[in-house]
Amino acid sequence: MSTSPTFSSRVVELNVQPIEAVLFDLDGTLIDSVPDLAAAIDVMLNSIGKAPAGEKKVCRWVGNGAPALVKRALANSDTGDQDREGDEFSSAYSVFESAYAERLTYATGLYDGVIEVLSALSEAKIKLGLITNKPRRFTLPLLAALNIRDLFDDVICGDDFEHKKPHPLPLQNAVKNLHCKPEQAIMVGDSISDIKAAASAGIKSVAVTYGYNHGMPITDARNDVQADVFIDRIQQLLD
Repeated sequence: MSTSPTFSSRVVELNVQPIEAVLFDLDGTLIDSVPDLAAAIDVMLNSIGKAPAGEKKVCRWVGNGAPALVKRALANSDTGDQDREGDEFSSAYSVFESAYAERLTYATGLYDGVIEVLSALSEAKIKLGLITNKPRRFTLPLLAALNIRDLFDDVICGDDFEHKKPHPLPLQNAVKNLHCKPEQAIMVGDSISDIKAAASAGIKSVAVTYGYNHGMPITDARNDVQADVFIDRIQQLLD
């Protein structure tokens, strides 16, 4: 069994039982991917004669998976038409997929301290899970390129199950795969989707304040669910 002193006191106090697993979100938590996502979105928009969106808008649109991102870009809206399908969406999504696959790590990088934190947890025999709404075809090459794939004991992507975050299903499967109970795990993420998913799965949550969260501060009192702990740097997970 792992021991708790690896974690900061605020994190240790979250769970009655020792923490056996940490589940991480990807975009906005471990990596800053908006520059490459925005570039791919702008290639897509240009292909259909629309004005570029730019990083500021894309930062608000990411977090619910690639199809939702493309739909928001097509509608130039923070919500978009999530029922939008048909030829325009299919064609645009195909262009986005190709453009993004070509530039996964042109400007995408790990946030400061990520390698050190993941390595320290792994060395302490804490089980590590990655739960992202990003499709698997992008996630695995990205993790490999950033040299963090082997640090995770389980990787769950946005197209692995019927439901994505904020639904609890991905987190429920993660704790099952990692052979621990919800009360032995914590979820670390940057968005309200991560916090809602954790709450619904009975898992305590740690929110990083430097991420995207659809352009709204994760600490905002207007969020209908609040994280259990907020940290400004990923290193604050640890002592």
